[in-house]
Amino acid sequence: MAAVSANKLELLQIADAVAREKSIDRNIVIQAMEEAIAKAARARYGSETDVHAEIHPKTGQLSLTRHMLVVEDVENSSFQTSLFDAQRANPGAQIGDTIADTLPPLEYGRIAAQSAKQVIVQKVREAERDRQYQEFKDRIGEIVNGIVKRVEYGSVIVDLGRSEAIVRRDEMLPREVFRNGDRVRAYVFDVRRETRGPQIFLSRTHPQFMAKLFAQEVPEIYDGIVEIKAVARDPGSRAKIGVISRDSSVDPVGACVGMRGSRVQAVVNELQGEKIDIIPWSPDIATFVVNALAPAEVSKVVIDEDRERIEVVVPDTNNQLSLAIGRRGQNVRLASQLTGWDIDILTEQEESERRQADFENSTRVFMEALNVDEVVGQLLASEGFTSVEELSMVDAKELSGIEGFDDETAAELQSRAREYLEQLEAELEGKRKELGVEDALKDVPGVTLKMMVKFGENDIKTVEDLAGCATDDLVGWTERKEGSEPTKHPGILDASEISREDAEHLIMQARVVAGWITQADLDKGAPLDATEEA
Repeated sequence: MAAVSANKLELLQIADAVAREKSIDRNIVIQAMEEAIAKAARARYGSETDVHAEIHPKTGQLSLTRHMLVVEDVENSSFQTSLFDAQRANPGAQIGDTIADTLPPLEYGRIAAQSAKQVIVQKVREAERDRQYQEFKDRIGEIVNGIVKRVEYGSVIVDLGRSEAIVRRDEMLPREVFRNGDRVRAYVFDVRRETRGPQIFLSRTHPQFMAKLFAQEVPEIYDGIVEIKAVARDPGSRAKIGVISRDSSVDPVGACVGMRGSRVQAVVNELQGEKIDIIPWSPDIATFVVNALAPAEVSKVVIDEDRERIEVVVPDTNNQLSLAIGRRGQNVRLASQLTGWDIDILTEQEESERRQADFENSTRVFMEALNVDEVVGQLLASEGFTSVEELSMVDAKELSGIEGFDDETAAELQSRAREYLEQLEAELEGKRKELGVEDALKDVPGVTLKMMVKFGENDIKTVEDLAGCATDDLVGWTERKEGSEPTKHPGILDASEISREDAEHLIMQARVVAGWITQADLDKGAPLDATEEA
């Protein structure tokens, strides 16, 4: 009896020890033991037998039972019993009930014990992995400290204590080398469940790694007085952060720099000497872009809100263009990332030349389309008109108000403008038919005749063809290779006539018309890479 009690006690002691060592729930360990014992018992009584083991969580008492289903005709005696036999043991038994027979204690052989051990190890490993995943999925966005365990194919495996994490080569700073035993500080940016266990991905190049480092060094950020609104990084080389203060008495830039630069220097040292520009954030995009382009001076900005583009004009003197663009375009690229706007930089001379070219081009367009002399064309261009379409749609009073024009002149100009547009539309319609572009494309909201001709020239002739396009196909894309200038690949449509968002909307509308998705899917936010349903 004493030996049995010792065994009971031993089961609970093992469960407690494993639970402590693996930092998992004791009940999970006991449950794993129960499953292991049940599996070993099935090896003795038959694999089809429904054996259940139960360990009392306080006394350690082990009980084995066999569950039998009460049926009318017994087909398999391993897990079925007749109503007659069931009612002998339990008079209240009915067909469909499950009754439990108590089994005698088993002596486990070496193979059964080994099998039970494997089940326990497997269950404990699964519970440990689940614990790791649950612990770290809520820590995405935090900085963790660890020790390099090993380096594999350029990636660094980091020991975080009870878990392992990985810093891939592309998530490390350039020329950064780690060796076994080195301490590592990194940002948790992703945690995924995988078959070999949860994978914790760390990064030292993520923009938010810098933001979190500043939060550790600057109490005002930690307390919420100063907020980091945006971060842009060229890892290991240069970075820009936009900061704002919620308290007018606290200078956000000064707080981040610290006394004699002590705070920013601590972050720079952690990032292997990465230079950091701390910029006051502004809700006014023009002001923010000017701040972001520092140290360059800016004389003028022109904003295109529809396309989120901003044109920046810098003085011709003192190398301001080179300063604004930066080495290999770094300064303007980081400013663009920081603000989220595309930035075009021109010198005052370039802007003046372009304005003159635009003026001359508009004058020529009006002269040819409206059959007027150069003076009239220049008058219209100088009043800010840029296209015949704009001229045809404007209020006639606006035209007659131009010096030298009267109501009759305004009416004649608008009449000629409409005639020209009708003629142009007829030419485009003829070309569209000649290219074999189907009529149904007109039903896609946002598609114009001019677009249809360009589609036809690029072998997009049906609604399905347009629905199968990617946004890059329509508006082009920019390829950025390290160490070289970005390469711009043009799209089918001119970037000046359609924004990226409009192009995306056009494709999604084509998918609605084609029947690939419904308008309800679109309203819910169907992904752009949706494919045609079979």
